[in-house]
Amino acid sequence: MTLLPGRSGEPTTLLSKILLSVVVVGTASAVSGLGTYGSFTSGTSVDDVLASGSVVVRLGADGTSANRIPVAFDGVVPGDTVQRAATLSNTGDQDLGGIPLTPSPSAPSALTADAPRGLRSTGGARSEAGAEPGPAPAYSYTCPGTTSVVLRDRPVIGEDIPLPGLSSTTPSGTDHLRLVVGLPAGAGNAFQDLTSTVNFTFPATQRPATDR
Repeated sequence: MTLLPGRSGEPTTLLSKILLSVVVVGTASAVSGLGTYGSFTSGTSVDDVLASGSVVVRLGADGTSANRIPVAFDGVVPGDTVQRAATLSNTGDQDLGGIPLTPSPSAPSALTADAPRGLRSTGGARSEAGAEPGPAPAYSYTCPGTTSVVLRDRPVIGEDIPLPGLSSTTPSGTDHLRLVVGLPAGAGNAFQDLTSTVNFTFPATQRPATDR
């Protein structure tokens, strides 16, 4: 075994110096580890509940006095008009930006395709449902309250036709609509024996977006 002189003059073996180095390095690592993982922490949290609104409009039950639109009519000649009532309700929980009307033909003919001479429509909103005299399907309507014009005379077919002033743009609002469809007196023989099916859609739109 080879002996090496130490600082104090006492002999120190090479193995002793190696072991001493290992002990010193190990101690330094332990101290370093304490500095890395030993720390104080704190935190806090809170829940925020977010819920979306609903945009829902409904017509009354088909075929009842709350929705006569599906009731077919025939035997129309130039100058005739047909009246149909429908109750439109906002059953959602949000104001609406609008409720336009989109009548589209699912079985077109000149009755719907010929805008100048074909079927035309007007419409009003009644403050009360009123009475429905007249035998089916030649319905007519009386209203003890007021009626406002929401659809001015125009060709029956269109897209997103504005219906201003509806009460059903607010939650729980209801409108008693009366739709009048007629064949102009100027329609000629080309309009005899024709049939068309028109789908009336009320595509409600949401209110403008805001900061909530």
